Amino acid sequence: QVQLVESGGGLVQAGGSLRLSCAASGSGFVINAMGWYRQAPGKQRELVAVITSGSTRYADSVKGRFTISRDVAKNTVYLQMNSLKPEDTAVYYCSLRGGPPLPGDYWGQGTQVTVSS
Repeated sequence: QVQLVESGGGLVQAGGSLRLSCAASGSGFVINAMGWYRQAPGKQRELVAVITSGSTRYADSVKGRFTISRDVAKNTVYLQMNSLKPEDTAVYYCSLRGGPPLPGDYWGQGTQVTVSS
């Protein structure tokens, strides 16, 4: 089994910064990709950023403001969020795409990010 624990959410003023962290734990898992999604009230969950061993990908709405990074040794992924806007307000979820012997998508419990105007 794979467990993801997120931290770093909170309340920030527009233009401010936050850094989210997500640590994966368990045994025998292989990480193909890790990423961040978000879900605002009344909206569908959307991809924010994803990172693999060789690449990163971002939603157009966060390009140039957010940076995803990963500490392989710690099985941890980070999301540095700068120049935050009120429309970034959402619950942010960490995700992990596992390979054999534990294939599948795993999710964290979510962390609230609120950006005030």
